[in-house]
Amino acid sequence: MRSTSDTVAAIGLAIGGVFGLAGTFVASDALRETLWAIDGVALVVAAALLVVKYQRLDNDLVSAGFLTFLAGESLLLAGNAAGLPASVPSYVGGISLWAAALVMVSAPNTFALWMRLTAFVAALLFVVSVGMVLWGAPLLPTSSPLPAAGYPFLVLTFIGWIWTLLRPAR
Repeated sequence: MRSTSDTVAAIGLAIGGVFGLAGTFVASDALRETLWAIDGVALVVAAALLVVKYQRLDNDLVSAGFLTFLAGESLLLAGNAAGLPASVPSYVGGISLWAAALVMVSAPNTFALWMRLTAFVAALLFVVSVGMVLWGAPLLPTSSPLPAAGYPFLVLTFIGWIWTLLRPAR
């Protein structure tokens, strides 16, 4: 039997993935900020529930990874309403924590290999994006190819986590 917490976490990851990607591609600042606010809250809720789940399973590294993801998403959420250029400092901090979190969650073999690989690719793309900004590249959260290339890999990772949460128990 699936727990309510697993279902809520899966819904939060789905909302986060859909609204986060949608916000990346809309032209309206107000609509993007709204989509990203919904995305951010949904991902914070999902990550909080996953921290508790994996702590109860005595999987400290995965639990700490989700806690780190929660911290990164909180930074992103905090900078969102400032608009794209003003959000860059909190964005860089947030995706730095995302990258660390993705590595922490994916280092043990808790999740299927394909999920771990998509997480590692996303983490690498986010680290490169952070480095570019720190070395003076004028990247915004919506810039392409980076950091935007990391978002589909992040969402694929979310899909894997959702599948893990919702699949029937064996």
